Amino acid sequence: MYIFEEVSLLITHYNRSKSLERLLQYFVREEIKFGEIIVSDDASKSEYQPHLKQLQKEYSFKLVTTPKNKGLGNNINKGQGQVSKPYTLYIQEDFLPKPLFAQKLQVALNFMEADHQIDFVRFYAYFKYPHLKPISDGFSEMIFKHSHIWEGYRKFYLYSDHPHLRRSNFLEKFGRYDEGIKSDRTEYNQMMKVLAVGTKSYFYDDFKSLLDQLNSEEEPSTVKRNFWRNNASFFISFTRHLYRYLRFNTELLIFKFRK
Repeated sequence: MYIFEEVSLLITHYNRSKSLERLLQYFVREEIKFGEIIVSDDASKSEYQPHLKQLQKEYSFKLVTTPKNKGLGNNINKGQGQVSKPYTLYIQEDFLPKPLFAQKLQVALNFMEADHQIDFVRFYAYFKYPHLKPISDGFSEMIFKHSHIWEGYRKFYLYSDHPHLRRSNFLEKFGRYDEGIKSDRTEYNQMMKVLAVGTKSYFYDDFKSLLDQLNSEEEPSTVKRNFWRNNASFFISFTRHLYRYLRFNTELLIFKFRK
């Protein structure tokens, strides 16, 4: 059994109540307990509401709702606003932890309790962060090297809204998530805010061993990618990389100026 009394589990949810149930069942089955569980729902459609209310009764979580869909930024902001514990485990409903997750969550919490300069610890990613300084237990510190201009743009992805443990004062230090824009841009802006302020943060090297992101035909991903982002042709890929490199460097300067 793992008891994380000082950790709030914050789950963002939209139109995937079966995925939410699967995630909650995992924590019960594996005897992983938190100081509180908060589910922030972004005005899911009416057909999902009865199941959502049923899950609330069964798993005793605090349900934070909104009468109108307001996007990812608002969904995270209103959920984080209900957190009362010093640490927040943020996770979206379509993720499912693997057996090693609880052990590594405990290690991450130990790191943060021992070093108050650590802002967050990441558990999942689409690719390995390019600059890592090994720490211990499979974790490394992410090092952002802005001066190394030849290294491309992937170094900018230091923050992500993938599952991570963070201090619950995250919004106070880095600012609230931008609202009223597409989810990709919300995550991008928050990434730039983190880089502009500066952070000490950790990354689990073998990130594919801790969680799976599961989407089914019945409950598919609610994020739609455009042609520009997905196309893998050489010309489009090269142009996309060059564009991102120039854009990321320019916008970081803008975010630092705003700070």
